[in-house]
Amino acid sequence: MKETWRWFGDFDPITLDEIAQTGAQGIVTALHEIPYGEVWPRERIAACRDRLARAGFSWDVVESLPVHDALKVGEGAHDALYANYRQSLANLAAEGVRTVCYNFMPLLDWTRTDLRAPVARGGSCLRFSAPRMAAFEIHMLGMEEARARYAPEAVAAADAWIAAAGQAERDALLEAIMAGLPGAFPRYDIAGLKAVLADRAGLTRDDLRANFKRFIREVAPAAAELGVRLAIHPDDPPRDILGLPRIVSSAEDIAWILGAEDSPSNGLTLCSGSLGASARNDVPAIARAFADRIHFAHLRNVRRFADGSFEEAAHLDGDVDLPATAAALLEAERARGEEIPFRPDHGHELLDDASRGGQPGYSLIGRMRGLAELCGLLAGLEWARGAA
Repeated sequence: MKETWRWFGDFDPITLDEIAQTGAQGIVTALHEIPYGEVWPRERIAACRDRLARAGFSWDVVESLPVHDALKVGEGAHDALYANYRQSLANLAAEGVRTVCYNFMPLLDWTRTDLRAPVARGGSCLRFSAPRMAAFEIHMLGMEEARARYAPEAVAAADAWIAAAGQAERDALLEAIMAGLPGAFPRYDIAGLKAVLADRAGLTRDDLRANFKRFIREVAPAAAELGVRLAIHPDDPPRDILGLPRIVSSAEDIAWILGAEDSPSNGLTLCSGSLGASARNDVPAIARAFADRIHFAHLRNVRRFADGSFEEAAHLDGDVDLPATAAALLEAERARGEEIPFRPDHGHELLDDASRGGQPGYSLIGRMRGLAELCGLLAGLEWARGAA
């Protein structure tokens, strides 16, 4: 497997020279400065690729070529948005970049309630507290129907939390949840979030599936002609959020997604942490079941709690069987005769990481630790296979 690193370009406080010291061979990035729905110009793609090459890296994966939210929620015909997406794929292919990660989560790309939850022996991690999320939906947004979406113990804890929380705690919760909005979108206050959710009221799982089917049938044939592989990212977390449906949360969902356009260009980003946040997901089994359609992997671990909460664990700790998952990916590589790029994901903030700022979850030292652990795991698996 090929070691890669997610880099946010000029928005990232971590430099390419520093990334080189982590041992990563390739870069996962995007043209983050281009608004969603606009064409990525070929010359901008070439400039980014050449900048990475001068630093000694290949550009292995685009993460992400974003799907405009209007396509996810099905607002209007939007033929121009589909045409722009296809043209961006063509421009990427022309410059030799042929793996594209994207997601189909409406409104929020990912959701956490704590961006710096403390971990044992120092440092911090991303955390999703089911009670705090329930408190946000039920009390701060006034969504009484959300009581049915959470475990009874989480709802009881939500009621207790909101009764004790001051304005500072409520503001911090809103800020953490809004961090999951794509970078190109404004952060909402409570009134603004209520308004945008009202615009999406009535969006059902069947609606979202229909919108995805149109999207993939609009773009996958063009991707196949170009030799581009699309790799959808699972929902993070794998559950409905803010009353909006999600459709990439389980093995059954993935089977439906890949069957909506049965083409190698319609593939999967295997994110062990996103899928692993639900106890119903057997991540190694998912890796084996869809081995021929996994084009990219995010390897991380999570620790789950009975009330539906979870937090980011160290890469070789937690509730996901990462050795078995990695073994399945190595077997997929051997069967296909090609490398699968992977990256460490959502590292803890360790040592002086917190002083750098940057994207939540994308620390330098924490991810470097994760990459080292993953490389050791992969080397051990290869050695064991050779010794067997």
